[in-house]
Amino acid sequence: MESRQIRQAFLDFFKEKEHVIVPSAPMVVKNDPTLMFTNAGMNQFKDIFLGNAAPFALRAADSQKCLRVSGKHNDLEEVGHDTYHHTMFEMLGNWSFGDYFKKEAIEWGWELLTKVFKIDPGRLYATVFEGYAPDGLGLDEEARENWLRFLPEDRVLLGNKKDNFWEMGETGPCGPCSEIHIDLRDDDERAKVPGRELVNKSDPLVIEIWNLVFMQYNRKADGSLEKLPHNNVDTGMGFERLCMALQGKKSNYDTDVFTPLISKVGEIAGKDYATADEKVRIAMRVISDHVRAITFSIADGQLPSNVKAGYVIRRILRRAVRYAYTFLGVKEPLLHKLVPTLVEQMGDFYPEIRKQEGLISKVIKEEEETFLRTLDRGIRLMDDVVAKCKAENRKLVNGTDAFVLYDTFGFPIDLTELIAKENGLEIDHPGFEAELQKQKERSRNAEAKKEGDWIPVGDAESESVFTGYDNTVETGVKILRYREVKTKGKDLFHIVLSKTPFYAESGGQVGDKGWLCSAEGEKIQIINTVKENGLSIHVTDKMPADVSGQFTAQVDEDLRLATTANHSATHLLDYALRKVLGTHIEQKGSYVSPQSLRFDFSHFEKVQSDKLREVERLVNALIRKDIKKEEMRDMPIDEAKKLGAIALFGEKYGDKVRVIKFADSVEFCGGTHIPSTGMIGYFKILSESAIAAGVRRIEATTGKNAEDLVYIEDDMIQNLKELFKNSPNVMDSAKRLMAENENFRKQAEEIMKERAASIKEKAKEIVQNINGIDFIAVKGEFPMELVKTVAFMLRAECRSTVFAAGITDSAKPGLVLMYTDDLVEKGMNAGKDIRPAAKFINGGGGGQPFFASAGGKNLDGIDAALDCIKETISK
Repeated sequence: MESRQIRQAFLDFFKEKEHVIVPSAPMVVKNDPTLMFTNAGMNQFKDIFLGNAAPFALRAADSQKCLRVSGKHNDLEEVGHDTYHHTMFEMLGNWSFGDYFKKEAIEWGWELLTKVFKIDPGRLYATVFEGYAPDGLGLDEEARENWLRFLPEDRVLLGNKKDNFWEMGETGPCGPCSEIHIDLRDDDERAKVPGRELVNKSDPLVIEIWNLVFMQYNRKADGSLEKLPHNNVDTGMGFERLCMALQGKKSNYDTDVFTPLISKVGEIAGKDYATADEKVRIAMRVISDHVRAITFSIADGQLPSNVKAGYVIRRILRRAVRYAYTFLGVKEPLLHKLVPTLVEQMGDFYPEIRKQEGLISKVIKEEEETFLRTLDRGIRLMDDVVAKCKAENRKLVNGTDAFVLYDTFGFPIDLTELIAKENGLEIDHPGFEAELQKQKERSRNAEAKKEGDWIPVGDAESESVFTGYDNTVETGVKILRYREVKTKGKDLFHIVLSKTPFYAESGGQVGDKGWLCSAEGEKIQIINTVKENGLSIHVTDKMPADVSGQFTAQVDEDLRLATTANHSATHLLDYALRKVLGTHIEQKGSYVSPQSLRFDFSHFEKVQSDKLREVERLVNALIRKDIKKEEMRDMPIDEAKKLGAIALFGEKYGDKVRVIKFADSVEFCGGTHIPSTGMIGYFKILSESAIAAGVRRIEATTGKNAEDLVYIEDDMIQNLKELFKNSPNVMDSAKRLMAENENFRKQAEEIMKERAASIKEKAKEIVQNINGIDFIAVKGEFPMELVKTVAFMLRAECRSTVFAAGITDSAKPGLVLMYTDDLVEKGMNAGKDIRPAAKFINGGGGGQPFFASAGGKNLDGIDAALDCIKETISK
């Protein structure tokens, strides 16, 4: 069976078992502070498992795109080295929300594998949880008895807590699990060693294929377990591994999930995967794996960057480029050329990558070009490190130097090691690891967060109701639960309210701030509102004295109004951009706060100033029309699409959606908005820039902030008028002043050249010949630029000449060193030789082999520095 047929057969099977087939959630997680990426099929159902949302159905199934780059068996640096681990993968899953349990899950799993997919039952093994005394848990007898209906006793194995007890995290829903393993070895290997002896032993051909998780418990912050109100089932089967088993392969990379990509890599790089050596084969696997992760991340709205999820994607992309560069010898962008092949493979089931193919390719290509330039720069820097080691007669590259190359310049440690070996050097790995550990520790400390258990108050199981679309004040509010949180050295509290007007940060809109007021007059400040697992969480640094009382929840209306004005302005901006620039415009992200708004959108070139002005004028025209907001809540998604509502790629929408309409601007949106556009007041664009290939960013502001900006600009113009003695035409006056300045600059350059020529001629008169080299040393108060000009004049006119200058410029010492080209060809290097001299002026410097400069702090060291240079060329 082809991979697409396998995926469809799985979904069809569970559809027949009365499961609702749901689409994959985005791989990039937007509104969950505990996750950056979807790393398991159950992530999109967390709210249901936690009891924060009612299930939309009792049974569900899907194929979920996932990304794992850390944790058990998923170290990024190991992907590609084995046959069955990946960054991006698909997880086939079926779920029961308080409906069926172990009997049906096991029975249907067996039926699908052996009856539908025709897997040889003799190759299958099942593991069940053996129990764990510290948690008071015994053997999972129910799961074991159900497996013994299908498998002999010697193929129903006991597993420990590590392998057979699944937990969402340190706290939350958890339970015993039952893994199904398959033995893919040849018959002669199976005859030698029974498969049961290799289960969970990291054998590449005796692997877990399906995990059936039985969620029965909730893990509390103190480590104890409590029973969940309902028993749930959460299963996950690795799609790529299933394809390997059904297609008779010994590696995931040999299935039709990967072979088209590997073939394309070989075609571009001129390599044959079947006959290449193992390092080349690993590189081809890495590239084929990583381009999938990068493509789907960009399609879901996550662009490569230097922070959080964006950094993970950039790291994956750069690892792929590095393997192409080092092991395939490809020194130009390659990954973007694989996108069409991937779209052809998966674009029917995941249409988001087909629709955004052009943008994805462009973003990847620009990232590749940038990193290839980084590699070139890193190699030059590494050359300096090598030269330093040789000059100091060291065989070990300092771990700190290797880490600086890695951390500051993005230069991979294995490439550093490769270049070091080529030059007879080794890397100080313990030193490098120590620096890396320090960085990780800094990062951990910055992100350290400790959460206590939720403490219920009254009817804690009640569902929290959001009323903020209609109100900013809500009375008769009760606290449902709260917990203490320690983060970055601060003690905070999280509160869940029975009903709340506070909008929780999501969809790019910041969370509301305000107050929680008691009947006794106590006023607790709400410093932020965030969303976690479907709950609106109110953050405060102080709890009310009586948590069981009734409260009035009051949003800061001034901040809310400014935020909603900016949010509604982003909708008008989106509409205006599509009208002015074209319907290819698609939102790629946004940020809305009381102060300003940010809108990211797909567009392949800089937006010219006249077009920006046209967009700004159109938005302000819509504001002046005072268009009334039309809000449709709980609209069936198909009706919303017929209405022309714009959806955002990378967002997960349910069957019913909220639609916001301002005349012809119609968008899916869960944020807060002003009643009519006139309340925005005024819209002003602050800047337009590129944030990635094919993605632009507009920053703007509205209302009073925009008004204040106009006043600042007016004041600036008035000050300029006064500066030009109230000239009627400030622009003409400014142009005349610039022209005069340009004339003065040219005159100064001519004077500088004349002075440099004079110094050069005098310098020639003080030449010392040292070992056949003409050595010229100059000392005095000179501008650095003047001495550089002298150096380049001498370089053009002379041979076998060294020019060294020790100068005082603005009361600070400086050095200049020039070698003529013939000396450079003999191996002399000014960039290297200036460094020991710079130490005498308490400074540092560097440069190229023919020219280098240095600055410092110690004026008294200039003579010693010049003597050091003289001594260097005397050797």
